[in-house]
Amino acid sequence: MTHSYRLIFDCPDRVGLIAEVTAFIASHGGWITESAQHSEEADSRFFSRIEIRADSLPFDVEQLRTAFAPLAEKSRMNWRIVDSRVMPRVALFVSRASHCLSDLLDRWRSGDLQCDIVCVISNHETLRRPVECCDIPFHHIPVTPQNKPQAFDEMASLIDGEGVDTLVLARYMQILPESFCDRYAGRVLNIHHSFLPSFVGARPYHQAHERGVKLIGATCHYVTAELDQGPIIEQDTERVSHSDRIEELVRIGKDIEKRVLARGLRYHLEDRVLVHGKRTIIFD
Repeated sequence: MTHSYRLIFDCPDRVGLIAEVTAFIASHGGWITESAQHSEEADSRFFSRIEIRADSLPFDVEQLRTAFAPLAEKSRMNWRIVDSRVMPRVALFVSRASHCLSDLLDRWRSGDLQCDIVCVISNHETLRRPVECCDIPFHHIPVTPQNKPQAFDEMASLIDGEGVDTLVLARYMQILPESFCDRYAGRVLNIHHSFLPSFVGARPYHQAHERGVKLIGATCHYVTAELDQGPIIEQDTERVSHSDRIEELVRIGKDIEKRVLARGLRYHLEDRVLVHGKRTIIFD
């Protein structure tokens, strides 16, 4: 993978904005390898993601941040510059279902997901063996109605101690407390086995079967305190028919869930997702 710096920002839109940014990069000999922009007409806000070859610049990432700061301040930007060599630290949350976990571990081992999976947290022991076979620490933290606050406090201490950047709910069948959602806002990804906003909550395939749907899908979204209502990162669907039994819907749905979660996580890890209110801008 080419060593690059990623400049991600949003700010009030204006004439000449992108010209000033690219002129700044060019003035230091920066070689832009990828560039994407989007302007929201409703509120005149501009979004951008730019990749720059690290070896084309005369300084390191900290010096680049220092040099760029005056332009960012002038343009009132929300911004960050990311070094592609700094691997995001990821924690996976699972329960008993293995299909999403197995798929993510395979993609991680093959290098499709550029990150460090530092631990797996589960409310069951079921998936310990496949996790430890990958030399990844497995933490069993049971969650009951009686111990839920203490359990999530324990998880938070573990996450903070490991310096985790991103939390992935890979079919983790627990509702996160509001305080936990707020603490890690914008950092928790979930896969919902339904094409949101339809069929929220539990047993969506049963709901879909009862309604006789012709399309089923899955949704990767950021977790918020409002159940299954966070900004959507990625979705996909497949056509089904009246003759498909619930078991068939579940089988098809699992395949969709795996690929949607993997794509959503990859977009997040590569800084391709910018959240704007309840919506997302995806530079794929």
